[in-house]
Amino acid sequence: MYAELWDEPAGRLVGGTTAQTLSKKLGIETVGDLLRHYPRRYAERGELTDLASLRVDDDVTVMADIASAKLHRMKNRPGTRLQVVVTDGRGYLTLTFFDKRDQRWRERELRPGRRGLFAGKVSVFNGARQLTHPEYLLVDEGDDGDEVDAQAAAAFAHALIPVYPATAGFPSWRVAKAVQPALDVLGELPDPVPDDVRERRGLVGLAEALRLVHRPETRAEVASARRRLVYEEAFVLQTELARRRAATAALPAVARRRVAGGLVDAFDARLPFTLTDGQQAVAAQLERDLAMVHPMHRLLQGEVGSGKTVLALRAMLTVVDAGGQAALLAPTEVLAQQHYRSVLALLGPLAERGLLGGADVGTRVVLLTGSSGAATRREGLLQVASGDAGLIIGTHALLEERVGFFDLGLVVVDEQHRFGVEQRAALSGKGAQPPHVLVMTATPIPRTVAMTVFGDLEVSTLTELPRGRSPIATHVVPADRPRFVERSWERVREEVAAGHQAYVVCPRIGDSPDPDDVSPDGDEPEGGPASRPPRAVTEVAPELAEGPLAGLRLEVLHGRLPSDVKDDVMRRFAAGQVDVLVATTVVEVGVDVPNATTMVVMDADRFGVSQLHQLRGRVGRGAAPGLCLLVTDQPEASPARERLDSVAATLDGFVLSRLDLEQRREGDVLGSSQHGRRSSLRLLSVLRDEDTIADAREDAAGVVAADPDLDGHPALRTALAQYVDDERAEFLEKA
Repeated sequence: MYAELWDEPAGRLVGGTTAQTLSKKLGIETVGDLLRHYPRRYAERGELTDLASLRVDDDVTVMADIASAKLHRMKNRPGTRLQVVVTDGRGYLTLTFFDKRDQRWRERELRPGRRGLFAGKVSVFNGARQLTHPEYLLVDEGDDGDEVDAQAAAAFAHALIPVYPATAGFPSWRVAKAVQPALDVLGELPDPVPDDVRERRGLVGLAEALRLVHRPETRAEVASARRRLVYEEAFVLQTELARRRAATAALPAVARRRVAGGLVDAFDARLPFTLTDGQQAVAAQLERDLAMVHPMHRLLQGEVGSGKTVLALRAMLTVVDAGGQAALLAPTEVLAQQHYRSVLALLGPLAERGLLGGADVGTRVVLLTGSSGAATRREGLLQVASGDAGLIIGTHALLEERVGFFDLGLVVVDEQHRFGVEQRAALSGKGAQPPHVLVMTATPIPRTVAMTVFGDLEVSTLTELPRGRSPIATHVVPADRPRFVERSWERVREEVAAGHQAYVVCPRIGDSPDPDDVSPDGDEPEGGPASRPPRAVTEVAPELAEGPLAGLRLEVLHGRLPSDVKDDVMRRFAAGQVDVLVATTVVEVGVDVPNATTMVVMDADRFGVSQLHQLRGRVGRGAAPGLCLLVTDQPEASPARERLDSVAATLDGFVLSRLDLEQRREGDVLGSSQHGRRSSLRLLSVLRDEDTIADAREDAAGVVAADPDLDGHPALRTALAQYVDDERAEFLEKA
């Protein structure tokens, strides 16, 4: 293939009709797209598909033997129904064909003993899995000799049969047939992986990898091709991230050095506890970053309760000591108000500069949210603009045009995954020069995810919990066993009787006209569809108040309550004036009530692993042990129940974060999933390919350091342009 054919429309090689179908069904537009549409797996002629592994609603291509075929006349309308049963020797799958005409020709073709590939969407009828009107290709040596055309036969001439990602109406073997013309004219191609890197890593060239991945003779050839293609994806991605890091390092920023005898020293003297070794190490790193003349871009991650907020506050005070301002952006009003109260409590007189009783060394703290009253808002905006307020805490309200800073030196983004890149960029853009940026997350991130999704950030991790934190016991409560549920509410009453408090978390508010509204606070539970609406706060709260928790002081909290009501409820709960808080996931992050020891999560299967871990972190924050009860009606053998059992089995957030990623799509680390584009990654897995990503990161850093503009690597520049189009580049720039 001449290199210029790569970007030509696929119709140049496969014909207009096929090209239209490829575009509509699979998003394939060019010859290059076609060659980059890699097989999902490979079937062998002697190897049948495990039919027990098929999932309902999946589009599948299976290889199986025909066990039986029976033709039925329709009772209430003209036509016939052919029911074919295929097997892998252990399980069975039904294929159903309806036709107004006689189907004896298909019955003869699909006779017992034949072997074939069958493609369609898995459904269930009368308790049995089936494919309705599946596409099929017989691949045995039948004596008909006419069921496979010449090109299709060529595609399946080898022992390994490529099985491609496909859709209904365009099965795998049609994709294979479309790929053949491109392979037939494939010559040498410009390679984005430099020769020296490829030789050092023992990788085949691009053209050879494409030949081997689409037309392999052996499993070893498949492994060689996939190893090279996986590395290429990691290398191109890491090259872009290395360029981003280099560009950030070249930007100017105001150095914010710690002042001896200033706010930070006074704050440390007030702390009622000693920082752990891990906290001290991260604090020192933050001080070094803030003292640089280039902007800090650091991700601080740590378990729930590991002390991230204290370290962030120390960094903010460092900037204030140096004459600047620091802004903390929180995703919800509840969290912003919680941060505001926590900061005031931690600072005490240090937050009352200029007021009676305020410390000589101090600052002012301002809270800005959408519900702030007009007078309060005007006063707050004035303090921010004049520089009187050194610490500014708020929600999306901080992003409004009217909010002007005197000297914004540091932006702290809490629970960064709740914000879009546009929102984070809007706040960073309010500084006269690029501010330092600290991003925090309590959702632990595996090492390879940190090297990809956050590859342009330096990463600090807190692994220790503060001294005095208590363990949390977690148990799964089957909802179909009444005695277990009753015992759960008894445990809540026992904890309240002992002077403690409890949360009851529901996945839905319940005051929406839509019974399927399961997105109460902007986050959709990740448990998937179910046969009934999930439990709701407005349903569960009166049930408990009139039933098992009668006589206790119950309150509700969710995202649709007025801000002053939410704030009042949280104040009274924190003060111990509320025994049980029935809430949505609005309490997932930032809520710190040490006296709360128990949490009951209703319909726990509706939440993701990381979300459950976050919720669980709201208890066990004081001296008393924590208890988390996960109520579910899912059967023991179900994937959802296994997921809950995994949460109950460990408190290690890093183990759970890997499990969370393994059980759902990893998404597109270049951001296309956020604007509807096809994923730029096809084979690379941020979990499975940890070593490859680490190698690619090292190689990419070397290439960018030696050739920042990639003038000597034109093929790599072209690959970057294809992987990182204008929208993705803008995404990365703002991220």
